[in-house]
Amino acid sequence: MHSARQKLLSTLAFKSFRLGEFKLSSGGTSDYYIDCRTTTLDAKGSKLTGEVFLEEIQKRGWKPHAIGGLTMGADPIVVAVAVVSGELNGFLVRKAEKQHGTGQRIEGYREKGARVVIVDDVCTTGSSTVQAIEAAREFGFEIVGVMCLVEREEAKGRPNVEKAAAPAPFISIFTANDVRQQHVLQNDDTEPSIFAVSAVCEVCGRPAVTNNPRNRCEAHKT
Repeated sequence: MHSARQKLLSTLAFKSFRLGEFKLSSGGTSDYYIDCRTTTLDAKGSKLTGEVFLEEIQKRGWKPHAIGGLTMGADPIVVAVAVVSGELNGFLVRKAEKQHGTGQRIEGYREKGARVVIVDDVCTTGSSTVQAIEAAREFGFEIVGVMCLVEREEAKGRPNVEKAAAPAPFISIFTANDVRQQHVLQNDDTEPSIFAVSAVCEVCGRPAVTNNPRNRCEAHKT
């Protein structure tokens, strides 16, 4: 399958996903890191992002006037969708009202009462998505849908976003596990390596029972 969705998943897995030990902004640690901006700011990745988000919006029948989100994770997604659609406007939500000029928090499209979709690149705790939802509603937008490119399900941010978004639905294009599995497939090889007892499965994160050809748990060793 060579759909835009599959190509976008492959691009995220290749450009944006890394296995290792990483400290998160929440203070916790993770055995992987994902930086969607290396995909959404890539020339081909940006086009794919716009196509996939637009296709999902059209499939849902939301019929928004604009798309926007909290700077800066949402910025390239907003631009990509606006350009690919040729008709959807874009807006950006500042993290705080600027202290000069007009002092506004919403930049770009500013039609009160307009139907809008809120977007984000990665949803972990959901705090940035929730901030964008609250600012958009406070401004006077009608939110018809909320989307993120990658959802880190283990962080359990979905309930926070769903509560803030209601009655609008919240959907994710991919989960982090989708990207992890694609990354592992891209990097699979047959070279043996030293197996550490503490290793974890590169597919699901459970304890690994083998490292040949890669670190895998019992369920994913074949």
